[in-house]
Amino acid sequence: MARADATELILRRLAAAGPASRTALARGLGLADSTVSTVVAGLMAEGTLVQADADTETAVRAGRPALDLRLTRATGLAVGIDLGKSHARVAVADLAHAVLAERAAPVVPGSSAQEQIARVVGLVDTALADADAGRDDVVSVAMGLPGPVDRARDSLGDSTVLPGWRGVPARAAMAAALGLDVHIENDANLGALGEWTRGHGTTDAVLYVKIATGVGAGLIVDGELFTGARGTAGELGHTVVDPQGLPCTCGNRGCLETVAGAGAVLRRLGLVEDGGLEEVLGRLEDPAVASVLDEVGRAIGGVLGSVCNLLDPGVVIVGGTLAGVGEPLLGPLREALAAGAIARDAVPVVEGVLGERAEVLGALAYALRRALPRRAASTRP
Repeated sequence: MARADATELILRRLAAAGPASRTALARGLGLADSTVSTVVAGLMAEGTLVQADADTETAVRAGRPALDLRLTRATGLAVGIDLGKSHARVAVADLAHAVLAERAAPVVPGSSAQEQIARVVGLVDTALADADAGRDDVVSVAMGLPGPVDRARDSLGDSTVLPGWRGVPARAAMAAALGLDVHIENDANLGALGEWTRGHGTTDAVLYVKIATGVGAGLIVDGELFTGARGTAGELGHTVVDPQGLPCTCGNRGCLETVAGAGAVLRRLGLVEDGGLEEVLGRLEDPAVASVLDEVGRAIGGVLGSVCNLLDPGVVIVGGTLAGVGEPLLGPLREALAAGAIARDAVPVVEGVLGERAEVLGALAYALRRALPRRAASTRP
């Protein structure tokens, strides 16, 4: 293999997976030890790589042991964006996987895509300033959006909870606003990637369920995101559970989302969406609240039982705003899943450890996997 090709492989692997030893790089990339040593020596000489144990702060902040080699800041930064119905979050990381800055702000539900894009751009610039950086330092950006992503058009499908984005070429619009290339992905998929890389990364088969305004799922299969042929894998919320039920944004009736999404929970309890979830969390002992959460958990668990029969995940991770309810929701969910699953040993169901940060950290992981690091020598005068 040509040295240039080996160099690109090593740079991309370190950006995607984080700090690693020379031995791990050789084994993981199928390169000779001598090739890795030669390439690494050159990259260290120019300032593209350093010994990670020379500065353990990055490794500690990223929750990793101090490994041998890491990319320096001169190789660029990655930006992750999570845009929801009522929030926007942005995170900035270096290519050694250390999170350098995070920002979040509310967005107006139902506002136009252009209004929300402007909000995101402001957050990106603020987060970059917090990291003492600018857009010129960014080599990769990824954004998560709630809804199926049309791969052919790089836009959201009609079932998104962001009506202002329907028909908008999301990737192109965000890229034009930032002046940077942008990758887009479904938010639940990114939540799965976030929890797998920085949370419950103990198995290569993960089913992440996001219960928020809608209900979605992200799948990790053999350590990689599985999005399906058209990008709609994991649209759990559009499983029909009551054909005579309420209309859904996708055009069907009685989808799981209409009975188990946060909006449905608040509607059944007579609460308004703004501030209503906090009231639910404060009324978990209320029999009416407990009854609704029990029904919601069982509805989701029943669908998950069938999903687990198909996919046999090692763990089910529950995230999103309603995950904070805890056992009043997760207990019935586990029972219904176990009743519908054929596996003798029930699939573990756990609450995500990243909370509201799962999707934005997943967006960072997605961006890092697609980053092409700069060579430090090319940035010198």
